[in-house]
Parts: sequence; C-alpha cells; structure tokens
Amino acid sequence: MPKMKSHSGMAKRVKVTAKGKILREPAGKRHLLEGKSSKVTRRMTGNVELDKVETKRIKKLLGL
Repeated sequence: MPKMKSHSGMAKRVKVTAKGKILREPAGKRHLLEGKSSKVTRRMTGNVELDKVETKRIKKLLGL
C-alpha cells in the first residue's frame, strides 16, 4: 500500500504541534487593513488553535 499524500493546500495553511494540536492564522489579516483599528490587527497576530470540531477532518486531509 503506498503512502497517503497530504492535501498540499491544507498543509500550507496549518501547522501541527508536537502534541498534535493544529494551529492556524486568524482570518482577516490580508487586506482592507486601513479600515480596521490597530487594536483589531494586533489581536490577529500570531496563531490560534483550530476548533476541536474541525480537528478530525483536517487531520484526515493531512494524512495524520
């Protein structure tokens, strides 16, 4: 049986930690930033953990 290929689009968007949590970037940080306050854009920095509901589906796409 050949190895499972990961979904390359999803692999670019998420990161898996050593404990198996999935991290993603918050939405809304790419464009139209002039209309958003500095407080909002600061809050969107860094990564956030993916919801538990979606974790199983995303791990299947990644081949984990």
